[in-house]
Amino acid sequence: MSNNKPLAALVVILGPTASGKSTLGVWLAERIGGEIVACDSTQLYKGFDIGTAKPSLVERRGVPHHLIDLLEPTVPATAGAYREAAITVLDDLRCRNRIPIFTVGTGLYLRALLDGLADVPQRSEDLRERLRQSRDRHPAGHLHRMLRRLDLESAGKIAPADEQKLIRAIEVCLLTKRSLTQVYRDGRTPLEGWRPIKLGLQPRREDLYKKIHARTESMLAHGWLDEVRGLMSGLTNEAKPFDFIGYRELRAVVRGEMQLADAKAAIQQSTRRYAKRQITWFRREAGVLGLDGFGDSAQVQTAALEFVTRSLRN
Repeated sequence: MSNNKPLAALVVILGPTASGKSTLGVWLAERIGGEIVACDSTQLYKGFDIGTAKPSLVERRGVPHHLIDLLEPTVPATAGAYREAAITVLDDLRCRNRIPIFTVGTGLYLRALLDGLADVPQRSEDLRERLRQSRDRHPAGHLHRMLRRLDLESAGKIAPADEQKLIRAIEVCLLTKRSLTQVYRDGRTPLEGWRPIKLGLQPRREDLYKKIHARTESMLAHGWLDEVRGLMSGLTNEAKPFDFIGYRELRAVVRGEMQLADAKAAIQQSTRRYAKRQITWFRREAGVLGLDGFGDSAQVQTAALEFVTRSLRN
């Protein structure tokens, strides 16, 4: 570290969607003098509220929440920008002697914050457009073949149909004159001055799926379709949040392309798959206290508080 400040505690709550991270976070914040810092790429966007499960003012119970509603729907969200915003919040909380409690839905953003990011160049819209034009002039699979020539290892990790990732990988290779693999292997700057205390919610898979289904029903009952209809009246179809789970399906309902019952089933299925991906990602996190249950469980809350209190004393 570059200074002699003692390490400050930073609480991290990991868990799949619908596991109760926000509920546990608020409950802990009330008892340890904490404030919530959302770590979720979907909750950054203004106006997309119900389907991203932003906690309501009632659910926040007066506990300050940070990094929610930061971006207009037309602005791309990036892990790097999130890291910068989170560090600003952390500096403020440290000055006020408040404990940050991160409720983590997007594991990549947590990793960017704690471990740092490789020094990758900003997007080049001119280069991206040239790559798209090149794609249109060549047979299918052109972008993947191009990446294979530039960075065989990265090409092996990116599906030929994943155009967004292919273009980004090629873009980095051309702008840095190095492979994407080399860029990411170069030095990163980890977060300094903070000591993470990690909790992981681990409800039974069957119970989680039931909760996901019930929450989808509740979101629809509380006006999710009307929210989407209102957003569509004021935004272009290219707005990134329309690609989020649920928003794309309900947009199809509004357009008359899908029945509501089919959309609901598709949302539930996509959310289950997303939860599985989150679980897989979070399993790779080191030093996590596993908590068997949901964040609103009294037993889970007690175990979490005991662990955090003990860790704060050490």
